Amino acid sequence: MIGVHSDFHERVLEINEYFNFVLKVEKGDTELKQRTLNTPAYSYNERENLLRTFKASAFLLLYNLMESTVTNVVEAIFDELTRKNISFDACRNEIRRVVLANLKECDIDNIIPNLNFLAIDVITKTFRKEKIVSGNVDARKIKDIAKKYGFVPPAADGGDLLTVKSNRNDLAHGSKSFAEVGRDYTMEEIINIKNKVIDYLSILVNNVTFYINQQNYFSVT
Repeated sequence: MIGVHSDFHERVLEINEYFNFVLKVEKGDTELKQRTLNTPAYSYNERENLLRTFKASAFLLLYNLMESTVTNVVEAIFDELTRKNISFDACRNEIRRVVLANLKECDIDNIIPNLNFLAIDVITKTFRKEKIVSGNVDARKIKDIAKKYGFVPPAADGGDLLTVKSNRNDLAHGSKSFAEVGRDYTMEEIINIKNKVIDYLSILVNNVTFYINQQNYFSVT
């Protein structure tokens, strides 16, 4: 989990730096100037349009953090099972269900040559990182994943994750422009959303760390 914590904190730092910059631009503390004339590089209308794009892009950064964090914590569970050569029979029922579901989705002809020790290899060889979230992360999805693997979901209000996901989907699918999304929020409002999302994800990372450290992936029977 050291790599998960490191990646999470690095992404949070990048987000905070971006948000701080946009907030300074919105407040007028920072502006871009033409080098030769020492005058603003854009008109008032251009500045407002650029700000809206900046603010809309903030939701993309936050969603990227959400998806990467969820993907990384689940991958960390499988990395732990691989590292310790945990067998299928030793895993808790939730993990067994996940493994069997993963096996069902695999091409049997491709997977069989990699199963030298069935009880162990079936866990890791059927794992597909890209299948964990599939572009649909919010608090409900995280709770479903927590139940699926048997770890404790964050005991916090995750409503802002849905706000981030909805805005991200509107941008990704083209149903709203960057100008439309950015127009609906002040930067201070987005920073408030950001802080709640980061707090929620921090609890998630800590809960999965506890799950792994306590070896709660083992069968409880």
